[in-house]
Amino acid sequence: MSHTVRTRPDGSERALSEAYDTALLDLDGVVYFAGGDAIAHAADSLATARAGGMHLAYVTNNALRPPDAVAGHLTELGIPTEASDVITSAQAVARLISEQVPAGARILVIGGEGLRVALRERGLEPVDSADDEPVAVVQGYGGPDLTWSRFAEASYAIARGLPWFASNTDLTIPGARGIAPGNGAAVQVVRIATGAEPQVAGKPLPPMHRETILRTGAERPLVVGDRLDTDIEGAFNGEVDSLLVLTGVTDGAQLLAAPPQHRPTYVDADLRGMLTGQPEVVEAGEGFRCGGWTATAGAEHLELTGEGEALDGLRALCAAAWTSAGEGTCALDGGKALARLGL
Repeated sequence: MSHTVRTRPDGSERALSEAYDTALLDLDGVVYFAGGDAIAHAADSLATARAGGMHLAYVTNNALRPPDAVAGHLTELGIPTEASDVITSAQAVARLISEQVPAGARILVIGGEGLRVALRERGLEPVDSADDEPVAVVQGYGGPDLTWSRFAEASYAIARGLPWFASNTDLTIPGARGIAPGNGAAVQVVRIATGAEPQVAGKPLPPMHRETILRTGAERPLVVGDRLDTDIEGAFNGEVDSLLVLTGVTDGAQLLAAPPQHRPTYVDADLRGMLTGQPEVVEAGEGFRCGGWTATAGAEHLELTGEGEALDGLRALCAAAWTSAGEGTCALDGGKALARLGL
């Protein structure tokens, strides 16, 4: 949390939407809720960022829906989006496969329409059976109705020596009724059956970041997400800055305990944080100060003094916790300090 956004000529802090040319936005927990409804302030914040010249790209590990379907959903929510603005793990894994198999090759698909569209875009032919002479297997989230026989089909093909690819390995996926098994859980089924390991493309791994940069042409990208282990780690692996928003799965305690690869450059309540500069966190004696708050690392607890905006207190706590932890995970109890901030 020590990054400072460059200033305008008048000395004031630049908004993130001015300091970066492209926002690489996660969807679930950032732009919309698991049930599909837009998160408060998302549409207006994105419209303002776009009007100011920032390119908006929507980056998702969910390989089920093709880009035009995702773009249509966002447009219905009041966020005008073209299919070319959407980058999926299906596209990333299709490129990865295309670099290793002949043009026009048959690929056994265990998943949904998003994978099929992405494979065809790369000149590959999706097939449904291990007996259709595929040269590789690709597995992606296929929705709740994906049958057990599909996992068996993948296992037959992999047992014959075919290379295996996975769009992503997220163990869970949020839904309107709660948390459900994700593609990573399905991958684990095939892994147990075959003893094989897939090549994985999705966040936080480099193929997904590469696909995003290739498709957007971003020169100064800012990753915006709600998950430490996919969005923020993906930014870390891609060596780009990141903004964590607190509208999704990450809470204050998880943030304070984050290891280096899960530590965002910035943190804010929601997407309105793209439209402002981030306050500086500075060393203050043995602790760190942000706004009206000062955080220090005690013997057993993180300690917080002062008053002001809750997010400034969280930013100060992050600096104290992460400095104390170094390259590890902070073991100090931050519960009391977080409770004081209402987080």
